[in-house]
Amino acid sequence: MQPTSWQHLPGWHDDNLLSAWSAFQTSCEKLSRKPDWASVCNDARHVDPLDSRAIRRYFEQRFTPFTLVNSDGSTVGTITGYYEPVLRGSRTRQGPYQVPLYRNLGNSSLMAASRSQLIKSGVLRGRELVWVDDPVEAAFLQIQGSGRIKLAEGGEMRVGFAGATDQPFQSFARWLLDHGEITPAQATLPGIKAWANANPDRVQEMLNVNPRFVFFRELDSGHKSNDGPIGAQGVPLTPERSIAIDPKEIPLGAPVFLSTTRPLSNQRMQRLMLAQDTGSAIKGTVRADFFWGHGDEASLNAGRMKQPGQMWVFLPNRQ
Repeated sequence: MQPTSWQHLPGWHDDNLLSAWSAFQTSCEKLSRKPDWASVCNDARHVDPLDSRAIRRYFEQRFTPFTLVNSDGSTVGTITGYYEPVLRGSRTRQGPYQVPLYRNLGNSSLMAASRSQLIKSGVLRGRELVWVDDPVEAAFLQIQGSGRIKLAEGGEMRVGFAGATDQPFQSFARWLLDHGEITPAQATLPGIKAWANANPDRVQEMLNVNPRFVFFRELDSGHKSNDGPIGAQGVPLTPERSIAIDPKEIPLGAPVFLSTTRPLSNQRMQRLMLAQDTGSAIKGTVRADFFWGHGDEASLNAGRMKQPGQMWVFLPNRQ
């Protein structure tokens, strides 16, 4: 990290900070317990949440921006995207709902097993949390880590990450590309679902390319339908204001200013984000996963996003 001035943040004075402020206050629910953050989070309570200039003045007075720098000295990294999938399912196995999502196994010796080994072992029987109707969408849910299940019985189940096996993530989309099964333009959820529908006997072969297996838990009733999924910081994520980062490089909950571009374009996207989540593939200093929200548009943006970007983390001034 290299300290810098506010004038060096491109677009800092153009960002509407109101939605970022709400996300920052959510982060402060956890950060306020830490000595370095208690004072700034307490002072945040006295800032008018509807006054963008007052919010900007608060950050400029209470924080120092630090340019994030890669180990090779460069300041540009990769910004990808993720989203909260919406699936169809049932609490009981019936009709089209034949694909289970599982609860965590606990301290099982099979946590080092691959996906195929775990399924063949039979240890997952009885650990079903919910049944969904599409194996590819279930696999994408494992990659994203949380989602919504529209239940056949009525209502909606929110599920969150509850652990994973000790295996590295491997992209089945990359496997399909490398084997010439799909084109780069088809490396999206709709494109891979279309391939699966045309090759039903090869779906498990494709899914087993990724040995990592993710478990889920049902979020309690206190988690409102308009709340985002729970990130690694333990707070709900805010669409287009939350990012996943490498916690070895950036403190969880910290404000991070991001300068990148929208998916597949040169349209600038410069805004204040909150480092509220992590991900197994998010490693390095100038590296982030941008949370787009839920629904079809969020899925499309997340799937297309792999943009260059720069990042600045805000750390509290010493009092």
